Amino acid sequence: MQRHFDDLQLGSIELFCLAAECGSFTAAAQAASVTPAAVSRSVSRMEERLGVRLFARTTRSVKLTDSGRRYYEECSQALAQLVEAQREVMGQQQEPSGTLRISIPTTYAHHRILPLLPAFRARYPQVKVDMHISNRNIDFVGEGYDVAIRVRAIPDSGLIARHLEDAALVMVASPDYLKRAGTPQTLEDLEQHECIQYELPSSGRRITWLFYEEDAPREILAEGNFCCSDDVLGGVTLARHGAGLFQTYRFIVEKELADGSLIEVLKPYSGRSRPFTLLYPQNRHMPLRVRAFIDFLVEQLPH
Repeated sequence: MQRHFDDLQLGSIELFCLAAECGSFTAAAQAASVTPAAVSRSVSRMEERLGVRLFARTTRSVKLTDSGRRYYEECSQALAQLVEAQREVMGQQQEPSGTLRISIPTTYAHHRILPLLPAFRARYPQVKVDMHISNRNIDFVGEGYDVAIRVRAIPDSGLIARHLEDAALVMVASPDYLKRAGTPQTLEDLEQHECIQYELPSSGRRITWLFYEEDAPREILAEGNFCCSDDVLGGVTLARHGAGLFQTYRFIVEKELADGSLIEVLKPYSGRSRPFTLLYPQNRHMPLRVRAFIDFLVEQLPH
């Protein structure tokens, strides 16, 4: 095999990645126990060799250029694989360890994943868990995440999608609302009701409600004067306080259905669900902490 890098070049790549992560040559130098001038010279040599500008420099900070960001994303992933391979060979990864970075939608986090994490940590005490709880799509490589959970799989050839569960949907309303507005008996009755909307933060599109009618799937874009974006729990709270009808995941409102603060309606038309998917980058040297987390979720979550 032909050599493509010497020791100096590999060291320069590490310093470049440190500078990109720290946003400063000085901070990168402190982290690497070298001088800021050494970091600057190292990056300059890389730029000269590559023929591109990696950083836009000012007197106070450095910022990656578009070419620099693309190069950083590839280099950081390659360095992480080298570190994991070294640990594996040295026997340091017989037990999962290190920081696991996960991105989870708000509702799935609170009702599914967060309650499981203490048991995961008890099983793997050397793993630290860093959670990003939001409905925003993340950049795996650029932001350094290991896994993400999404309602729909992202069409990205660089990601592996693993099905977690089909979460059942349910239509609910408060007893006060049903007493005031009546209980819908058919899907056509929805036109006469206040239907709480949910808007996808990524696209601004209002999601349709899903039903079965005579064993055939049907989607309805209902109308209403309330609309929530980014947080499904907002629609649940509105429904619980009499604002109207709302379709949500059954696992979110199990407690309210049990205590009667919410009532299920349109039961003959129920049965639809939405899939939750686990996403992670393709990586031949997957860290044991990531593999352990994936196996743990598949074991614990309903199927």
